[in-house]
Amino acid sequence: MDRSKEIIKVSYKGIAVNVMLTVFKAIVGFTAHSTSVLLDAVNNLSDALSSVITIIGTKIAAKSADREHPYGYGRIEYITSSVVAVIVLSAGAASLKESVTRLIKPAAVKYSAVSVIIIAAAVAAKFFLGRYFTKKGKELNSSSLKASGADASGDAFISLATLVSAVINLITGLNIEGILGIAISFFILKAGYEIISETLGNIIGTRIEPELSKGIKDKLCSYDGIKGAYDLILHSYGPSECIGSVHVELDDEMTVKQLDALSRRIVPEIYSEFGALLTIGVYASNTSDETSRRIKEAVRAAADKYPQIIQMHGFYADNAAKAVSFDLIFDFREKERTDIAEKIKNELSQQFGDYTFYVNLDRDMSD
Repeated sequence: MDRSKEIIKVSYKGIAVNVMLTVFKAIVGFTAHSTSVLLDAVNNLSDALSSVITIIGTKIAAKSADREHPYGYGRIEYITSSVVAVIVLSAGAASLKESVTRLIKPAAVKYSAVSVIIIAAAVAAKFFLGRYFTKKGKELNSSSLKASGADASGDAFISLATLVSAVINLITGLNIEGILGIAISFFILKAGYEIISETLGNIIGTRIEPELSKGIKDKLCSYDGIKGAYDLILHSYGPSECIGSVHVELDDEMTVKQLDALSRRIVPEIYSEFGALLTIGVYASNTSDETSRRIKEAVRAAADKYPQIIQMHGFYADNAAKAVSFDLIFDFREKERTDIAEKIKNELSQQFGDYTFYVNLDRDMSD
């Protein structure tokens, strides 16, 4: 399945539905002099425009990498999602302004039974469109489609509110247009905020999803000879492309030839299964001798005294050079990392006075 073509096909369907809803709601809105219905129509039109932008962004993002952009164009999808968010926020702001005006100076509205039926049909259409977008967004790992799905589902509830307003007007003659218009505006603004928060997070860089990081690490540890996987870092260059690095712990007696063969096997298999292109670094494990094991146990015991230390790894004792190195991962909230590391070094130096200890302060990049 071609992911880009499928996203474009889904977007075309969304355009068709939203344009149809825009036309019907505009007719109802003008006929009934209903602000909330007209605002709902404008919102549907903005949804159609969002799908157009999604199509353009998807086509650009699908371009092959070139000399100027060796990582490809996948991040364009995040940019187009941000544009969609701005459109939604603008529509929400305009809706809020108009609704406040109508609340202060209400206009007479008159719904008909046909109007109510059309609005009810719009509720159903938006509900099913939202379900469809969300399903396809998850299948295709498309943030734009998932955002459109959430927006469409929200629109279904907005249209439901408009339907309630129409029914109340038919039964009691009361006009609650302004109040409902303000509620609709806040729903639109909320949807825009959620979209832009997600896309800006992707552009800035977010933590790797736990399922992905644990899946990759478990896969790495399933290979013979690998004792642990650490320091997984992934940089997203689009929803389906990640490039990064990881350290694996191996016996220090493994030869370069063996390591090369293992790496050549791991890299394509990880990419095929997880879509992540990894550069593999190595931590050598040399705890086969009694001295190294004793020092490692002492390091772990010293680190365990501090709950803000999440993990100790990368341990290596060079008994010939009397040097020991290891990594400590601290909770991001801890501000005294350097001081704690010095305390641990001093404690270890008192136990093993002829050894020099080197501590690398690592970041908690992934689960």
